[in-house]
Amino acid sequence: MVKEPRPGRVKTRLGRDIGTIPATWWFRHQTRRLIRRLSADPRWQTVLAVSPDHAGAQGRFWPSNLPRMAQGGGDLGDRMGRALRSPVAGPVLVIGADIPGITPRHIADAFKALGDHDAVLGPAPDGGYWLIGLKNARPAPRDLFKGVRWSSEFARADTLKSLGGLSCAMVAELQDVDRASDLATVAAP
Repeated sequence: MVKEPRPGRVKTRLGRDIGTIPATWWFRHQTRRLIRRLSADPRWQTVLAVSPDHAGAQGRFWPSNLPRMAQGGGDLGDRMGRALRSPVAGPVLVIGADIPGITPRHIADAFKALGDHDAVLGPAPDGGYWLIGLKNARPAPRDLFKGVRWSSEFARADTLKSLGGLSCAMVAELQDVDRASDLATVAAP
């Protein structure tokens, strides 16, 4: 899931700490590195869920060889739910674009975890998560993401609760970048 890197539209909390233009620059380069690193792996297909819908789908910032889908409206849960319910045969993972440490090994581990579980989460130290995935062997729970307190230390716990009876595996914890202090704790691979 990616937003077009425009000042004031991406990394707004980071922008309050370091400035809007430096935060946008960081996000732009971070997403380019991440997409290049993950889309080159032949074990999966990378699809960009873009925002804003029309500009992101038509924009020239993202690699032209990668398929794109519009995120659509609503809160983060609405948008991730649409991506997870995409008409793909097999498991689907949704990742955030602001996690410099994601490697192909992390993605492979998440897909492997879905062999024995209905869902998978990649936790972040702040109580959120950098990855969520579903096996898609059965429909996603109707209440998936209902009541999740986004951008809070409760996001992961709320999401786990919204999974209902689905079994859920956890994979490696990775740091996302929301504030300037986070930049000091992450190093791009």
